[in-house]
Amino acid sequence: MSRNTQSLWDRPIESTAVSLLEGLATTRAIRRYTDEPIPEAHLRDIMFSATRAPSGSNRQPFRFMVLTDGNRAAQAKEIIAKSAQNIWAEKERNDGYAQGSGADPDSPKSRMARTMRGYVDNFGAVPALILPCMIRYRAPDPMEGASVYPAVQNLLLAARALGYGGVITGFHRPVEQELKTLLSIPEEVFVSCTLTLGKPQGGHGPVRRRPLDEFVFTDTWGLSADWAIDPPGTRFTSAGPPKKTS
Repeated sequence: MSRNTQSLWDRPIESTAVSLLEGLATTRAIRRYTDEPIPEAHLRDIMFSATRAPSGSNRQPFRFMVLTDGNRAAQAKEIIAKSAQNIWAEKERNDGYAQGSGADPDSPKSRMARTMRGYVDNFGAVPALILPCMIRYRAPDPMEGASVYPAVQNLLLAARALGYGGVITGFHRPVEQELKTLLSIPEEVFVSCTLTLGKPQGGHGPVRRRPLDEFVFTDTWGLSADWAIDPPGTRFTSAGPPKKTS
């Protein structure tokens, strides 16, 4: 990989076209990548941003296995690829992705199925596979994710700022022990997720979500805050559970 690509830190801040708020509103799951490798300078900037994240008691227990084009990287990608293909095949069958609106090739359901099939089928060729890990210093507890997942989000936002995209998965879980053996990851280390990264084939957001007033309550559960109003022009999705009406 090229070592001469200019770093984010080497450029005037004005030249980075994505503001923080824009990045937050346009960082969506990216599952289709070009074959373009990610330069080491960009990987450095992305990972630096990830390590700036907060963690419990500032212990900074997060660690990252970054796998690109080495022999072990190829093996790790193939191990997870097989797991991903098995998991998606079962989900596609159990959730009836070929039924109902899935029979329409232009429906959101059908498009999602095609995207996921393409993603798992090409998982072994992703430009970068990152395993965000956490060194456990006590028994697992419900709050431990707060010491690793903020770093994962920092990583995705930094990638977005540099023109890359990624997606978080749990496809590693059935093969975690095999991965630990291959990569010499200690047993006490928690592999929190997998994250694939690359140059998107398509464009970035803006992401579509349900209306803000369905998420933000005040004083009483289910009572929307008066100020919870989406910006003009916001586009919504019908995905997720519909808002309950009394």
